[in-house]
Amino acid sequence: MTPVVFIISAPSGSGKTTLVRRLMGEVRGLHFSVSYTTRSPRGQEQDGREYSFVNREQFEEMIEQGRLLEWATVFGNYYGTARHFLEEAEAAKQDLLLDIDVQGAEQVKSRVSNTVSIFILPPSRPELEARLRHRSQDSEAVIRKRLRDAQREIVGYDRYDYVLINDQLEQSAAFLRSIVLHERWRHGSDLAEGDPSLLREMAEGCRTERLRSQVQPILESFQHEMSGGE
Repeated sequence: MTPVVFIISAPSGSGKTTLVRRLMGEVRGLHFSVSYTTRSPRGQEQDGREYSFVNREQFEEMIEQGRLLEWATVFGNYYGTARHFLEEAEAAKQDLLLDIDVQGAEQVKSRVSNTVSIFILPPSRPELEARLRHRSQDSEAVIRKRLRDAQREIVGYDRYDYVLINDQLEQSAAFLRSIVLHERWRHGSDLAEGDPSLLREMAEGCRTERLRSQVQPILESFQHEMSGGE
């Protein structure tokens, strides 16, 4: 079975991690890729769980040896996905789930044909800022930088197959699940399950081209706030 590679991207603070955890708990046959990074662990993070933590020399060696499916520099640190995760998913007859940024998503799509890309958006710029502050993990300077980067990242939403506006967690989780299950039916996967008609209806409602009018006010909220003195 050729794995379907599900790419999920979102600005920091959009709720991506929570949605991915829900998806992994509700849908069988998903092989999650733990990204490699050169940044230091935060809080309760553990090596091999949230990330695989390596130094810059080790990461650059992985780049030179062609062991990475994608990689990028974010906030001065390297982040990347090892190729072996795709091989492991194929061997286990599972699909691969990648939680990566916009730069990494473009690289994977250019190298792997069987991809489905999903972009998660916050409902507005003020809501994203509130979520970032609620986490209380970052300094003021880092929060401001994350907001600026979010403005840059969300402009590329239209390069993704699907968009989720994460306003209500339960609804967003249901839509994300429907996208994955619908795409399994569409790809003729052995892991396909559920009512294909219902799943198709829910998933197709999240197609990027169908949500442009809903996304536009979100983009404008970022543009308005940033032009107001960021």
